Amino acid sequence: MSSEKDPLVGERSGIVREVGNHAIWSLSSCKPGFGIDQLRDDCMDTYWQSDGQLPHLVNIQFQRKTMVSHIYIYTDYKLDESYTPSRISIRAGTHFNDLQEIEVIELIEPSGWEMIPIKDIHERPIRTYMIQIAVLSNHQNGRDTHMRQIKIHSPCEPTSFDMNKFRTFSTVQFQQYATIR
Repeated sequence: MSSEKDPLVGERSGIVREVGNHAIWSLSSCKPGFGIDQLRDDCMDTYWQSDGQLPHLVNIQFQRKTMVSHIYIYTDYKLDESYTPSRISIRAGTHFNDLQEIEVIELIEPSGWEMIPIKDIHERPIRTYMIQIAVLSNHQNGRDTHMRQIKIHSPCEPTSFDMNKFRTFSTVQFQQYATIR
């Protein structure tokens, strides 16, 4: 697995943080025992299984406007075959009634993490209240779908200040406050 497709690499290095735990998750349908808990448990052996007609929806609602840079989806064609998504739409907005499609991806027999960059027209991460992941079709025209994991990444804000910007004091009165005791 390449480090580019491994969501933990960015999390461990402090470049991004996983913000899915700050959201309220809902599904269009699920079989009993194969719902949100399995989708978010960090175990690749469990999965969400839909139960109904296409499209299958995963709704992710944040309580405040949240910056989102990437969505990672873990699927495994070798294990799930016709349950594996082949076409996924990513939509964003403030609520269910104003969602706009921002990305459509085609998956060809995926196995592992799929990274979906979420960018606006200026190639910057988006700020949104809601994300919807819609499974539009499955491999082999399957009806229900399996998704093993989903992670939502937000870029980390730099927390350190460049102290060199603040050392340009020209008077003695200001220079006495240039260091912290």
